[in-house]
Amino acid sequence: MFKSTFIKINFTQSIMVLLLIFSSKIMAQTNQNAVLADNLKWSERTALTILSKYPKAYRIDGTEKPKWDYKMGLVLSAFEKLYQKTNDKKYFDYIKEYADELIDSNGNIIKYDIKEYNIDCANPGKLLFNLYDKTKDERYLKVIKQLRAQLQTQPRTTSGGFWHKQIYPNQMWIDGLYMAEPFYTQYTVKFENGKALDDIAKQFELVQNHLADKKTGLVFQAWDESKEIAWANPETGTSPTIWGRGIGWYMMALVETLDYYPKTHPKYKVLRGYLNQITKSADQYKSTSGLWYQVADKPDLKDNYLESSSSAMIIYALAKGADKGYLASNYKKVAQKSFDAYLKEFVKKDDKGQVMISNVSSNVGLGGKPFRDGTNDYYIKSKAKDSSSPALAAFMLSAIELNK
Repeated sequence: MFKSTFIKINFTQSIMVLLLIFSSKIMAQTNQNAVLADNLKWSERTALTILSKYPKAYRIDGTEKPKWDYKMGLVLSAFEKLYQKTNDKKYFDYIKEYADELIDSNGNIIKYDIKEYNIDCANPGKLLFNLYDKTKDERYLKVIKQLRAQLQTQPRTTSGGFWHKQIYPNQMWIDGLYMAEPFYTQYTVKFENGKALDDIAKQFELVQNHLADKKTGLVFQAWDESKEIAWANPETGTSPTIWGRGIGWYMMALVETLDYYPKTHPKYKVLRGYLNQITKSADQYKSTSGLWYQVADKPDLKDNYLESSSSAMIIYALAKGADKGYLASNYKKVAQKSFDAYLKEFVKKDDKGQVMISNVSSNVGLGGKPFRDGTNDYYIKSKAKDSSSPALAAFMLSAIELNK
C-alpha cells in the first residue's frame, strides 16, 4: 500500500514538473512572439528589445561566455536608471542576475586578473553600489573594493594619468575616463571621505591639456605621453582621429562624474568648465539635422557617415547636463531636436515593435596586432553595425533623460 502511494505521488509530481516546464516554454515563446505596444516610451521599448534579444545580460552583442565587460556595464547602467524611474523589478533583476553570474560565492569576479590593469573593468563596478545598498550582499562590496584596489595600483603616465591597459604603456584613451571616473568618484565620496577627488580631477585635466584639439576643442581618441608608438603625433603624442564616440564617452564621463562630485569642492567648477567647453565645441560640429559624424571634425570627408552611438551619447549628455544645471538650459532644446532627428535617421521598429538602430561604429582601437594606425581612413572603413550595445544603451539613456 505504501509503495503504491509513493509511486502515485512520484508520478503526479513528475507530471506537474513536466507541465510547469511545458507552460514556461509556451510563455517564453509567447513573450518572444509578442508585439510591443504602440504607446511604449522609447526607453522601455529598447529595454524590452534587449531583454528579448539577450535574456542573459552577459550575452549582449553576442558574447558567448560570461564576461565582466564594459559593454554590459554600459547597458545595465541604462537599465538601472530605468528601474529607478519605473520601479519595475524586472529591470533590477536583469542587473542582479548578471552580477551573480559573474561574481562567485567568495566575492571574486570570474576570470578577472588585476595584472591586466584593464581600466574597462571598473565600469561594471558602478552597478554594485546600488545592488549592495539593496541586498547587503557582502560579495558586491568585496568586488567594489577589489576594483578600487586596481585603480590604486593602476600604472600611470609620468604626469599621473591612468594607462588604459597594461599592454598600452604610457597611453591614456578617452573612453577610459568614462570607464573609471564615475566609479572612482562614487567610491571615494562614499567610502573615503572624498580623498581621491583631486586625483579624479587630474585625469580630466590631462585630457584637456593633451587630448583636446587646440583647433576644434574636440578630443582625440588617445594620447601617448612617450610619443613612441607609431600612431602618435610626434609633437603632441595624440592619435590621428577625432572619433565621434570618443566625444560621447568623454561627455558622459563628465556628466556622470559630476553627479557624485561635491559642489563645494574647488575642482567642481573646473569640471563643469570642461563640460561646457566640450559641449560648445561638439555643438559646432553637429550636422544640420543635429547629429554627429564618425570622424567628427570632418563631415565632408569621403565616405564619412552620421554615426548613431556618438549621437545618442552626446544627446544624453546635453539633456542630463541641462537638467542638472551643469549646462545652460537651452541645451535641453538642442538635445530634443537632435533626438527627433535621431529617430528619423537611425531608428526603426521591426514587426514585433522592437527597436533597430543603424550605423553603429565598430569597436575601433589603436596599436595591437595587426597594427591599428588610427587614421581617418581606418575609422571610416571600420564596418558599421546595427543595434550593438553602445547605441542601444545611449539611446535608452537619452530617451530616459528626455522622457520620450
